[in-house]
Amino acid sequence: MKFSKRHVAKTITWRILGTLDTFLLSWLISSDMSVGLKMGAFELVTKMVLYYVHERVWFRSTIKSSNKRHILKTFSWRGVGTLDTIILGWIITGSPFVGLKIGGAEVVTKMLLYFGHEKLWYRIDYGLDRRRKRKQLEKLNNSRKS
Repeated sequence: MKFSKRHVAKTITWRILGTLDTFLLSWLISSDMSVGLKMGAFELVTKMVLYYVHERVWFRSTIKSSNKRHILKTFSWRGVGTLDTIILGWIITGSPFVGLKIGGAEVVTKMLLYFGHEKLWYRIDYGLDRRRKRKQLEKLNNSRKS
């Protein structure tokens, strides 16, 4: 698998948002700050690996429509992420129900955060040298036509 600075940057920025959300939800649902801290710490590792692999798989996708693509990516990532959260919540608290509550709450918050994150990164050319060059060429061609 080829290393991609764009995918690493997206992984890190998403993980910061995701970890803060997980920490807060876990703390609120369990009423125990240590559960929130443990969930956040473990997810830093598991989710970064899972997210990077998810990004690499979707990078090869042939779906061009940005909204359709973002929605499908949002749902596929949320499925992977929620399962990971439920399992970690169960292991950390010893209660499958607390894991389910945290995972259930995250379905809503994380999907909204993820969709916004995807839309933002879609507009950023960081790590997309070909796209940046194509845009520069289009600008140059348009200015010559004027």
